[in-house]
Amino acid sequence: MTTVRVIVADDQLLVRSGICMLLATEADLDVVGEAEDGTIAVEMVRALQPDVVLMDVSMPGLTGVEATRLITADAFSADPGRPVKVLMMTGYNVDVAVFDALRAGASGFLLKDAAPTELVRAVREVAAGGGWLDPAVTLSLVREFAARPEPALRTPAELARLTGREREVLILVAHGLTNAEIAARLHVGEGTVKTHLGRIFTKLGLRDRAQAVVAAYQSGLVTVPSRP
Repeated sequence: MTTVRVIVADDQLLVRSGICMLLATEADLDVVGEAEDGTIAVEMVRALQPDVVLMDVSMPGLTGVEATRLITADAFSADPGRPVKVLMMTGYNVDVAVFDALRAGASGFLLKDAAPTELVRAVREVAAGGGWLDPAVTLSLVREFAARPEPALRTPAELARLTGREREVLILVAHGLTNAEIAARLHVGEGTVKTHLGRIFTKLGLRDRAQAVVAAYQSGLVTVPSRP
């Protein structure tokens, strides 16, 4: 069994301790460090090279967003083939800093009031190379990005490069399903889902799952319902 090494960064001791205690109950998760601000988090990550950093958005000094930008930089990881992943945590359904963090390289975000099982699943998903967008705020994420047009929006013509199955996977990602849930829905293995996602990212020039969600909505492949 592969052990996932985790660093928890949050300036609130009670929150940080609670998360560490929760993760410590999982045999495959090992909390190797705790940080109370962004600067300490960056230093600790550089020294310990964990698999995943659970990063609070708002911290004194160096913010979670700034720390994420440094940690996900190409030259940061000792092993380029095993980059450190950042899972952003926020206490709000929608926070502008969360979108900035996703652009900075975070692999996803999670609400602090999420169920313990969701937190554990999110860490494992990100460690495995996937992403995590809390289903409760996926539509809000899309609306926020839509309100800030990017210079290179994906068009229906660009989506024509995808195979039928790749379009199916992209639609399910846009609806907030995890790799495991997509695999169950399509009756395939998680490895197959990851392969499809990799091809989607390559064909559409996307960096991560968050950009894939936005591309699906902005291209019209998936529409935002008036009542989520």
